[in-house]
Amino acid sequence: MNLREFRTSSIVLRVGVTAAALAIAFLLVGVTTSTAHAQTYQVIHTFSGPDGAIPVAGLNIDRGGKLYGTVRTGHSGSNWGGAFQLRRGGTGWLFNTLQIFDGTISSRVIFGPNGTLYGTSPNNIAGHPYGYIYNLAPPVNACTSALCPWNFSLLYPFSGGIEGATPLYGDITFDQSGNMYGTTILGGSGVGVVYEMTLSGGQWTEQPIYTFAGSPDGATPYAGVIFDTAGNLYGTTTAGGASGNGTVFELSPSGGGWTEQVIYNFQGGADGGDPVGGLIFDASGNLYGATASGGTGSGGTVFELSPNGSSWTHNVLYNFNGTAACGPWGLLTLQSGNLYGTTKCDGANSDGNVWQLTSSGSNWTYSSLYDFTGADDGKEPYGNVIFDPSGNVYGTASLGGQHQVGVVWEITP
Repeated sequence: MNLREFRTSSIVLRVGVTAAALAIAFLLVGVTTSTAHAQTYQVIHTFSGPDGAIPVAGLNIDRGGKLYGTVRTGHSGSNWGGAFQLRRGGTGWLFNTLQIFDGTISSRVIFGPNGTLYGTSPNNIAGHPYGYIYNLAPPVNACTSALCPWNFSLLYPFSGGIEGATPLYGDITFDQSGNMYGTTILGGSGVGVVYEMTLSGGQWTEQPIYTFAGSPDGATPYAGVIFDTAGNLYGTTTAGGASGNGTVFELSPSGGGWTEQVIYNFQGGADGGDPVGGLIFDASGNLYGATASGGTGSGGTVFELSPNGSSWTHNVLYNFNGTAACGPWGLLTLQSGNLYGTTKCDGANSDGNVWQLTSSGSNWTYSSLYDFTGADDGKEPYGNVIFDPSGNVYGTASLGGQHQVGVVWEITP
């Protein structure tokens, strides 16, 4: 699936019934186990369809080690997306469907300041085809069985106009006051917006804080935005900019509004193109991200942007080999000074892989932690990776597995 196919299929899929809740619990053990580079890989959940299908987004983890994620579709042929939880139980993992939505889900769930989950859908709920923002909260009364659906709240349905439409892939971000920020790939002037959600009197109000024009500022921001310590927002657009290959942008508060500045324009050549996954900061204020295409190997890049006075210096840390849109689609993870991520269809078998970049001074050393085979172990991991306190790594693969509709996996040291 390329960038255009992913966007199109996410937008045109429509369902027209109300949201439902269903919980399904399974006790699972590792399905596929192998070792790669002194790491042990195992599948901790294989999706079958009735419990969901195509987990495009990555995972989140709570302090107790429970994993949270989303599936794009599935659920007994309804083609509804869903949210799920995985927690350890006995020698395996217990799977629980937290919610089944009216519409597809392509972004992961994020913990808000109140400890509940927030996320977006790109399309449809009760007649709202332009996407919505939702909240999932655990039931007030403690669950007495393995089946434990969470309570769904519709926070805001997009109408497709100037306020934006189709929040596709990025995480929601919170500021210190509890306001939410995110992106849509459509709406505004047609190519997406950055929005702010404020809470007053129990009601959320949406306000676009920047509307993209395509050129020279960028278009279709798949990923979310992040804050620096000064309160500025940073993000990427997958298209637009000076050469049409995407941008890195900064939004700074100014006079009650926000001012946008493009801090890097991708050229689509050696520097890469299609920066789908968004950005992360390190402790020194450097930005890291990845492109799904371009670079000297044509399969995407990992890049760093370092502040240099009033400008930023771009540096390619690694070039992936492959074809366009096969590189990293997910948000990178910075752990103990090293970078981690996935590729959609790079790796030894062209079915994607999990990789690590180890920092040594100004140099970075690449290693593949696991190469997917497309069989029971999964294929095409779009999302991020996360760590637990013991150093185990978790993520999803959107396809493959015993039923060919995706898996959740774990890599242990």
